[in-house]
Amino acid sequence: MKTYSARAVEIERRWLLVNAEGKGLGRLATQISMVLRGKHKPMYTAHVDTGDHVVVINASRVSFSGTKLETKKFFHHTQYPGGGSWTSLKDKMEKHPERVVMRAVQGMMPKTKLGRAMIKKLKVYAGAEHPHEAQQPVAWDPS
Repeated sequence: MKTYSARAVEIERRWLLVNAEGKGLGRLATQISMVLRGKHKPMYTAHVDTGDHVVVINASRVSFSGTKLETKKFFHHTQYPGGGSWTSLKDKMEKHPERVVMRAVQGMMPKTKLGRAMIKKLKVYAGAEHPHEAQQPVAWDPS
């Protein structure tokens, strides 16, 4: 019996549309990262990008449990002396909710060249409109 290894020619990529409204950020991010990596397919191969494209809409309506919205903080440093700053999750969600979802998914992807290539297949939008109608994305409920 031989181990199957997917080749780039055999991969068929689908476009999936995810509505993030009312979904928990962490659970949503884990399921999206699994699809981006291709682990939901029987042809999954660790060293080949077998994943699908994912379009996330309504990122501004993702839900958080407990007091995470007020207590969770993000740190950023400019690499200059005294250039550190903390930003709350609430402020990030008001300004750029798509970046919060993107960062959550990116944290669950491999930190390699392949992981950086896989994250490019994720498209996140704060509202319900997206410019990927031509790809005919299929509605997918990750729950």
